[in-house]
Amino acid sequence: MLPYNIPFEFVLDHLVSPGVTVKPMFGMYYIYAGDRIILMLRQREKDAHINGIWVATYPEHLESLRKELPSLCAFSGCGKETFESGWQLLPADADDFEVCALHVCRLITNGDKRIGRIVKKDGRRVKLLKK
Repeated sequence: MLPYNIPFEFVLDHLVSPGVTVKPMFGMYYIYAGDRIILMLRQREKDAHINGIWVATYPEHLESLRKELPSLCAFSGCGKETFESGWQLLPADADDFEVCALHVCRLITNGDKRIGRIVKKDGRRVKLLKK
């Protein structure tokens, strides 16, 4: 049991990859597997439209991931216009949220390289590295 109340905690039960760690930051929970950031879990009242599971990826993987995960989408950041980034959102209010979440976990557990971005720790900041 973790010392904090994590939204969508069922995800952690299905991530059996070695070296998975959870770090709370800014009221959200970042999930790492080794040197890769893989997911971010968010469930907050403010800006509820971006609640769900954020999946870290690279732009070249968006099309193939969206074919497997129909609800995966670019997100609109805190009231701003929709934009593409290294983060894609699996919205908490999607009809297939849990099914897609479990599929993401299977992909991660099976070592799918489309999910996760290598991070470089630079002092207190974490930088997402380009491929």
